[in-house]
Amino acid sequence: MASNIPAGALRQQGPESAGGNYPLHRSRKMMEVKNKMPAPVQITAEQLLREAVDRQLDDLSQIRPQQRIVDEEELQQYRVRKRKEFEDTLRRQRHHIGTWIKYAEWEAAQKEFRRARSVFERALNVDFQNTTLWLKYIEMESKNKFINSCRNLYDRVCLLLPRQEQFWFKYAHMEELLGNYAASGAMHRPAAA
Repeated sequence: MASNIPAGALRQQGPESAGGNYPLHRSRKMMEVKNKMPAPVQITAEQLLREAVDRQLDDLSQIRPQQRIVDEEELQQYRVRKRKEFEDTLRRQRHHIGTWIKYAEWEAAQKEFRRARSVFERALNVDFQNTTLWLKYIEMESKNKFINSCRNLYDRVCLLLPRQEQFWFKYAHMEELLGNYAASGAMHRPAAA
């Protein structure tokens, strides 16, 4: 950038007026323009606006249009393509838990619960101590009324992460909602201890 400025065009003042150790935040007095002649090529505000709108239109043209799925075959092709995108992303970013969660939630939205469970289990193999991952997994099971799966998950997470009290309390709360007060009381004792 400095190579485009002709020699002697900028007048620099001494280092004592510099804005600390941050060269990008120099004070206005630090650099002054000597040559105040207009540039040979002038750009109008209209040109700037037109270029900005053209760039926005280019960005919009790169976005995929909404796909209208007509039959079962197209739906299967869409699902295969989407799964491949998720798997490719996970191959590149194996430890990015957000991608695992999005993938599993997408499978659950497709009513493919076995696949969603498989994705969650694979994610737990990557990072079983991630509480958000456990919570999303349990939420998916409870939203879809898989109560025994919820119980199994709560048992596992309470065994693997016994110091995470939120799981104990959520487990007890779920049992209370289901009317299983004996199990709920048993959950409160380990959490309170």
